[in-house]
Amino acid sequence: MYDFAASVFPLNRSLTGEGNRETLRRINAEIAESGRQFTVHEIPSGTKVFDWTVPKEWELREAYIENAAGERILDMRDNNLHVLGYSVAVDRVVPLAELKQYIYTQEDNPEVIPYVTSYYKERCGFCMAKRQLDALPDGDYHMYIDADFKDGSLTMGELLIPATEAADAGEIVFSSYICHPSMANNECSGPALMTALVRHVAALPDRRYAYRFLLYPETIGAITYLSTHLEHLQKRMKAGFVLSCVGDTRAYSCTQSKYADTLSDRVLSGVLRTRENVKTYRFLEDGGGSDERQYNAANVNLPMVCFCRSRYGNFPEYHTSADNMDFVSPEGFQGSFEVMCEVIEALEYNRHYRMTVAGEPQLGKRGLYPTVSKKGSYDALQPMRLLIAYADGRNDLLWISERAETPVKELVPVIESLKQHGLLEVVS
Repeated sequence: MYDFAASVFPLNRSLTGEGNRETLRRINAEIAESGRQFTVHEIPSGTKVFDWTVPKEWELREAYIENAAGERILDMRDNNLHVLGYSVAVDRVVPLAELKQYIYTQEDNPEVIPYVTSYYKERCGFCMAKRQLDALPDGDYHMYIDADFKDGSLTMGELLIPATEAADAGEIVFSSYICHPSMANNECSGPALMTALVRHVAALPDRRYAYRFLLYPETIGAITYLSTHLEHLQKRMKAGFVLSCVGDTRAYSCTQSKYADTLSDRVLSGVLRTRENVKTYRFLEDGGGSDERQYNAANVNLPMVCFCRSRYGNFPEYHTSADNMDFVSPEGFQGSFEVMCEVIEALEYNRHYRMTVAGEPQLGKRGLYPTVSKKGSYDALQPMRLLIAYADGRNDLLWISERAETPVKELVPVIESLKQHGLLEVVS
């Protein structure tokens, strides 16, 4: 996952454009051995999507600033964050005082290049470290951006892995976005984790659920997808997870759904309960949010939460050049992958179970009970005892897990053992 994130890190992505298409091509190459591929959809510019309109396609070819000696003091080839996202073209020589009107910096960190966009209002601009801007001498500077807007399309990827059971239990949705230029945690990490999850789900021998994977530009992409799939998702979607900022090691974070009462909330909080340094954020806390905003919006109301390591907006590297491949790590990716694999396992096993015998079963004759009784010899049996006690058809596995203070992953082998001995059945 880390290596794949590094491979797509240099691509210049935005709401639209070739960088997004190339990212999806590389994702499809990465998952080719799974036998699955993302279907790529192109939605034409000008398409009405709910209250929004698909924007024109932005094509950026070159951008730089030169001093009076013709030396480039800024070049997008060094870092594509140097250009204001969706900037219009410019070719002008201006004095330093005027140049500063077109430069964006990160005031609280003079060493980094900020990520700044102007998607829905035309302007031109550059981004640079405040330290560099403050050091520029008086003189004339040549601002040059070669970019244009055209009637093109918004690119999105969709992959559905069906359930293996004929009467499936509905759909689980994973989404991430492909619209940020070179930032590792707040862009490359989500699609990288998704490639690993596609391979993982495709390899599962049994699937109660169908799994839908979605990649698109943040906000406008989710709105565009929902505008044509809302009725289907309202009928079929049982849980959903936005994957964002999942490559660092500082924390585990969950941004709840609007009412924090969905299956998604329950399963993710249950899995994260066993981790250290876990942070839970209310819906729209801090005034922000990723695509869970669109899935929880009025008249949409889908069960979507957001999973992060350090949450977007809550780490100092966020939306700056400091969010690079040194900030994320293989260990960070591995932790996120394990969380999502546990989420998938918990969803697949989350049924209402019922014991097939009245009273406590005799476990000893089935080899499930110690033959020597002494202090401490029954401690390992506590998860089984708790499962047996609460498996009366009334409670689902997530409820039992919380009540027993035992992770679902530790109850799964107990379930399989009891089923193997004919002691446990699924309640329809």
